[in-house]
Parts: sequence; structure tokens; C-alpha cells
Amino acid sequence: MANHSICSVIATALLISVLALPTSVQAIGVCYGRLGDNLPQPSEVVDLYESYNIGSMRIYDPNHDVLEALRGSNIQLLVDVPNDQLQSLASDPSAANDWVQSNVVAYSPSVSFRYIAVGNEAIPGDKAQYVLPAMQNVQNALASANLQSQIKVSTSVSTGVLGVAYPPSEGSFSSDAQPYMNPIVQFLVNNGAPLLLNVYPYFSFRDDQAQISLSYALFTSPNVVVQDGPYGYQNLFDAIVDAAYASMEKVGGSSVAIVVSESGWPSAGDVETTIDNARTYNQNLINHVGQGTPRRSGSGIEAYIFAMFNENQKDPELERNFGLFYPNKQPVYPINFS
Repeated sequence: MANHSICSVIATALLISVLALPTSVQAIGVCYGRLGDNLPQPSEVVDLYESYNIGSMRIYDPNHDVLEALRGSNIQLLVDVPNDQLQSLASDPSAANDWVQSNVVAYSPSVSFRYIAVGNEAIPGDKAQYVLPAMQNVQNALASANLQSQIKVSTSVSTGVLGVAYPPSEGSFSSDAQPYMNPIVQFLVNNGAPLLLNVYPYFSFRDDQAQISLSYALFTSPNVVVQDGPYGYQNLFDAIVDAAYASMEKVGGSSVAIVVSESGWPSAGDVETTIDNARTYNQNLINHVGQGTPRRSGSGIEAYIFAMFNENQKDPELERNFGLFYPNKQPVYPINFS
């Protein structure tokens, strides 16, 4: 999870399923961050995913110990190109080819790669200019390896790319993001790939408690809170995702699906960051995603919960407490992933 200062405009949610990721069915994954000095070995982590029937995983760099541990697991993988490699892969097609050969081809098909996120929350920002050229070079490298049909190339963005998010139907990209997002959406259209979106209703709630109720953020509102034309919203997650859908529709991206590449709720460290609220949010997210959103009713959402573990090398304290599990592999709270 990068800059929540920019993604506090809105947020969204995600989840875990016993199903391996069929294309048009919702499935839940969990983000495996490794910013801790007391975390289990990768082989133990893979065993933990399998024991809880967590069908997909996001990792933030192609760590070879993790990739080795994933061999033969059938866990569907979303792997990032780290932001500090974007410029190299954008400017040098051979660097992108080397990256794909070393980190994907060398482990395929025994590792089930699903998506490559070329950058995480790099737009807007000083690396935004490199995202699309790097995506194009990675796509070409996958095509050279005949993997372009099974692995989709995208980028993971925060809700900071949205200039307007309320009401959801008025969603549009910000002036800072639009020069980058418009051609990226066309790339996604042309390649049948989804947009990866990090959705955090928690930060929207925390930063605007006068306007956003806790129940709207936690999926516990009994009634419609926002009526937007024909669409009624009972939770903030749906409103955020639909604002992003509306933004893409305005620039020719009606066919692009959204995969929620991060969503979660911290269990300590700030306002309303209780274990009970974290459990409520993540369990309700898991229970909800199969329904789709009002704008995409019936189209289940793939989502990745942030995060697998509490990570003790993150700051501030809030960021250390997004985990579903403690580093000793004990659950922070009971949750049903099926």
C-alpha cells in the first residue's frame, strides 16, 4: 500500500475464495507484503494460504524465494514490477524481456501467473510517464514467450487518479492523471486486461467523518445511503469502484473490468481501527464481491485483501496493523474465506 494521502478520496474492498480464479467469477486473494523482520518463511506462507483456501496472492516484487515456494501450488499470482524499475523497463525493451524471462518464464507453468502490475500507485507522480511504455514492453516480452493470452499486463492505481468521485456516475480522472490514464485505458481495451484498483473506504471515512458514516464504510448500512440516478449505494466500496468505472467509460473504456488489487481495514493505530471493525469490513467484503456493483450488477469482482500479515517495519503504526494474521501465523480475528 503506497501513499494513502492520495488514496483517501475514496476506497474499495476485496476478498478470498476457495475457487481458483476463473475469468468471469469473483475470487478473493490476499496481498503478501514482506516488510517485517519476523515473518514466516515463504514455504510456510504458501502452506498457510492453502490451509485457508486462499486461491490467489499478490506480491510486490518477483522475489525468487517466494516464486520457488509457489511452484506447483495452483495459487493464482499477481506480481508487481516495482516502481524503481519502471524507468529501466520503459526505456529498454531488452530489460523488459530480461525481467519477463527471469521472473516469469523461468517459473511458468509451475507458478500460475495471472496478472503483472507494472507499477503500484505510480500515477500521478514523477514515475507516471514510464508506466505505459513499461507496460508495452512487458506485454511484448510476454508475447515473445507466447504467454500473452494467459497473463494480463496492467498497472495498480489508487483512487488518487480520480478527480471526481461523487456522485459515482460523475466519476472522472483528475487533470494530473488523465494524460497517463487515457492511453493506459486504451491499452487495457486492446489487450483485454483489467484495471487494478486499490480501494480503501477506511481512509475516506477517517478523513471525512462528518460526511461518511462508519456503517457506510463497513458494509453495514441497512438502507441506501447514496442514490445516483438508477443506482442505489449502501456501501462506500461500491461507490468508489463505480466512480472508477464511470471514469473509464468517459474515455472509451466501457469494456475494461476492475480488479481490486488492495482493500482492507486496520485493526489498530488510528480512529475506529478495532479488531471488530477490521473483521467486519473484510468479512463483509468477502461476502459482498460476488454481487458486483450497482453499475456492474451480477459481475463478480476479483479482489485482494491487504494484507496477509501485520508487518512491523512499516510506518506509521496504522500501516503495521492491516494483517489477517500475526507473524506467528495465528489469525488476528476469525474470518471465513469461502
